[in-house]
Amino acid sequence: MTRFWLGGYGPDMEGDAEGIGFLAVDDGRGPSTLAHRGTAAPVASPSWLAQHPRLDVVYAALEGAGAVQAFARSGEATLRPLGPSLTAGDSVCHLAVSPDGRMLIASCYGDGQVIRYGIAEDGGLVPAAPDRAAVLRAALFGQEGADAEQGASAASDPHPVPAGEEPRVSHAHSAIFLPDGRIATTDLGFDLVRIWRSRPTGLALDHEVVLPRGTGPRHMVHHPSGHLHVVTEYSCEVFTLASARDGRWAPVSATTVSQLAEVGTDFPAELAVSKDGRTLYTALRGSNTISALRVTGAGEAVEPYALADSGVDWPRHHLVHEGVLLVAGQRSGTVSAIDLDERTGAPREVRHTTTAPAPTMILPVR
Repeated sequence: MTRFWLGGYGPDMEGDAEGIGFLAVDDGRGPSTLAHRGTAAPVASPSWLAQHPRLDVVYAALEGAGAVQAFARSGEATLRPLGPSLTAGDSVCHLAVSPDGRMLIASCYGDGQVIRYGIAEDGGLVPAAPDRAAVLRAALFGQEGADAEQGASAASDPHPVPAGEEPRVSHAHSAIFLPDGRIATTDLGFDLVRIWRSRPTGLALDHEVVLPRGTGPRHMVHHPSGHLHVVTEYSCEVFTLASARDGRWAPVSATTVSQLAEVGTDFPAELAVSKDGRTLYTALRGSNTISALRVTGAGEAVEPYALADSGVDWPRHHLVHEGVLLVAGQRSGTVSAIDLDERTGAPREVRHTTTAPAPTMILPVR
C-alpha cells in the first residue's frame, strides 16, 4: 500500500479536517484506488507537514494555533504526539528539516518570523530556553550578519512605499536548506529571498535577494543544476536564482508561469520538480489549473509549455509521485491524481479524485 500523510485545515481555520489525515493507494491497483482512510493524529489545523530524514517522525505546523509539534509513527496509519506543541509565530505555514535531522525551520506568515528549533536524538523538538522566549517572539533586525537567538524577522521593506499607501507587512512563507548548509527563505510580503547561516546562537542573515515589488515569492525548489527556482503568488512568475563564486544569490531569469495566467485572479501555490529535473509544475489557484514549465539551458531558465485542469478547487499543494501528479484541493475537499506524459512530462487527464477534509499538503509516508 502506497501511503501519504495529509495536512489540512480544521474548524479553527474554517475547514473540516480533524487532524493529520491518512491517504493511501492499494498496491498494484493504481491511482484509481486513492482514498482518504481516516485521521492519523487528532490535532488542530496541521496545514504543513515535514518528514525527519532518518526517523519515523513527522512535524506539523499548527497554523491557527501558531505552534509546531512532532509526531512519531505508532502504527500503519497512526501517529502519536512526540512531546507537547511548541509556540511558533503568527500563522506558521511552512516547515523545513535540515538534511542531518538536527534542526527545524518554521516560516510564519502572520508576523514574518523565521524560527529555528533544535531536534533531539529521538526526533522530538527542543524548545527555546525560557529566558529567550521573548527574544524568539520579537527579534527584529534588518542588518546583514545580525544574530537572533532562535527566531528572526526583517525590520523593514526594501521597496519604497508609494505616497498614500500603508506600509507593507513581512510574510515569511517557506524555507529550503541549500547544499552548502545555508538556508533560503521567502518573504511574500516584502518580495525577498533571504539567505541565512545557522550559528550556535541562532540564525544570522547572510544576504537578501530583492525581487520586484509586488511579486510575492512563495515557494521554492532547489534544482539539480544548482539553481533555485522561486514561484511568485502575486505576479504569476517563476524567478530563477543562481549563486556566484562569492556565494551571493541573484536572479538570472524570470518567466510567466503560463501565457493564460491572469494576475489578480490566479495565485500560484506549490512548485514541484520532476524526478529527471526537466519539468517544474505549479498550480494556479483561481483558474484551478496545473502549469508545466520546461527547464532549459543549464537550468538557468524555464518556459511554460503545457496547462491542464487540476481536477480540484483551490489547488494548494501538489507533488510528483511515480509518474502521477497528486493535487490537494483545499476548497473542494478533494485530492486528484493526474497522469503525466511519460515522454514530455506534461500533465494529462485527471485519472481519479477522492474526497478529503480541507487538504492543504500531501507528504509521502516513509
